[in-house]
Amino acid sequence: MIIKPRGTSDILPKDSPVWQKIEETARDTARIYGYGEIRFPTFESTELFARGVGDTTDVVQKEMYTFNDKDGRSMTLRPEGTACVVRSVIENGLSGEAMPLKLYYFTSCFRYEKPAAGRYREFYQFGTELFGAETPASDAQVISLADTLLKRLNIVSELKINSIGCKGCRPKYREALVSYFKSYESDLCETCRGRLQTNPMRILDCKSPICRGIAENAPKVTDYLCPDCASHLENTKSLLDGMGIKYEVDPGIVRGLDYYTKTVFEFIAPIDRDSKTGEIKRLTICAGGRYDGLVEEIGGPRLPGIGFAAGMDRLVAALRFSGEDVPVGDTPLVYIAPLGDKAAAAAQKLVYDLRQKGVYAECDIVGRSLKSQMKYADKTGAGYTVIIGDNEIETGRAILKNMKTSEQDEVEINKLDIILSKEGR
Repeated sequence: MIIKPRGTSDILPKDSPVWQKIEETARDTARIYGYGEIRFPTFESTELFARGVGDTTDVVQKEMYTFNDKDGRSMTLRPEGTACVVRSVIENGLSGEAMPLKLYYFTSCFRYEKPAAGRYREFYQFGTELFGAETPASDAQVISLADTLLKRLNIVSELKINSIGCKGCRPKYREALVSYFKSYESDLCETCRGRLQTNPMRILDCKSPICRGIAENAPKVTDYLCPDCASHLENTKSLLDGMGIKYEVDPGIVRGLDYYTKTVFEFIAPIDRDSKTGEIKRLTICAGGRYDGLVEEIGGPRLPGIGFAAGMDRLVAALRFSGEDVPVGDTPLVYIAPLGDKAAAAAQKLVYDLRQKGVYAECDIVGRSLKSQMKYADKTGAGYTVIIGDNEIETGRAILKNMKTSEQDEVEINKLDIILSKEGR
């Protein structure tokens, strides 16, 4: 038997309604914030991610799905969305439009990671990007969009923010980190020993318990911010305070991609409970930050940006865990059960007409007996049933049965759509 690749998932019809609810809520939230939808290719030139994401990151070094096309060009399945959006903004001249430019997207991404709870090799994201504003107000607006989405979904989360500085102040912090971690170099995991030379800030984000313990006493980036970055963080905090958005400043948040500058943030929420220990598992469900130099790095004009991505898989898990009523799929409003060949043809025509008028209707197409049809109608959750035979076809009238209350009414068949629309039917 052929099975799905490791780290991927099937989203079945019974699961789709909760995905659709999140997607609809995200679209509407983006709309009220003034964002327009953008779509981009599944694969891009590998150079885009090497330059944009950073060739020292784990994503580029270890996790990308890269291949040569038939012309020998190196292509990569997108591991994230921001670099793709930036490429599209540059290529399509959107940087010349009125600013700020606000974009949102739904996308699947691909990373070769070890699968775990809430982490897949193919995963889905809702993302937003805002270009052309580098004020604390733009940071607060983007964070508030994510906060609004989670609140509209009734997902209780914790917001953590930080500043990782800019090109001016980050070198001093880098020196302090290297100096600190050098004394623990032999205790660090193999990956972090490599990061010590290439990207020491990434050690702060290591999942190894030993590295995490060492990192707890590492120098804090907030102690090395230049006056401009420190002021930017304070003003962002002040605006969040003014909106009543609760947060915690966490100097340990550094994010995993090289393009981030200044403000970074994460929303963390419970997504599961360990069946044995009862311990609640909490994961980052939404994260982002500023990337003021990314557009230039990829070949465009100087254009500041900020955005976030929310993991759809994790939002689904968080929504289910929250106890919120999870939507289920639609059920037929009416099931037409025919008796005989002539009635079967009439049922097909009736169902077609009802569907043209927006009514979710079903009828038999597999040759079931009447008894089996009624069992099937009950199994589908149909709200009403109508049995039609030669007599019903001749008189144009049939019995409409309410499947919940068992109440029955004689109705005109050609007025069935109008009758069903009354009183919430």
